[in-house]
Parts: sequence; C-alpha cells; structure tokens
Amino acid sequence: MKWNLRLAAAQRGIWKASELQRMLAERGLSISAGKMSGLWSGQPASIKLDDLDVICAVLGCGVADVLIPEPDKVTRPVVEQATQQAAVGATIVVAPRRRDGRSLPPA
Repeated sequence: MKWNLRLAAAQRGIWKASELQRMLAERGLSISAGKMSGLWSGQPASIKLDDLDVICAVLGCGVADVLIPEPDKVTRPVVEQATQQAAVGATIVVAPRRRDGRSLPPA
C-alpha cells in the first residue's frame, strides 16, 4: 500500500502538517509533532484504524484516497513457485531448516 496523506490533504487545500495536526486535534485525535511528521512525509509502518477514521473524516475523503493499493509489489509465495517447477518436471531438493533461521550443524 502506498501512503498518500500529503496529496489527499493538498487536494483539499491543506498545505502544512501543522494545519492538519490542528484539525485532527479539534476532532479529538492528538498526534505528536514527530508522529505527524512521519505521517505527513513518510510511509508509516502502521496506523490505527480509529486514527485513519478521524483522518478521513477531517479530510472528507475515503480510505482509498489515503491508501493506494500496489498489487505489483506483492510477491508469490515460495510454495507456489516450487509447485509450478514440479509440474514442469524439475527435481526439487528438500533440505531441513530450523524454524529460528539458524543453520543446522554440519553433517
């Protein structure tokens, strides 16, 4: 997903993060300056759905205006690729692996 807050705000005439921060506070969502900076200029790792609700209400937009899907960035699971290779006739070698990511002792 692509975070599109800055463009969504600009389309509604909001040009400064501090202005949006003030508007959010008026609706009961107090955001620190550091978090607001990350939301305004970055790609947040996570956002609460309640916060997203308030942001959309303040901007008068839908979630689709703030979050843009990027399906091209989704990779196929390794299991599917192995199944496809097996169907073509390639030999698949299965090697045991530890679940914690560490290597196994030498054989």
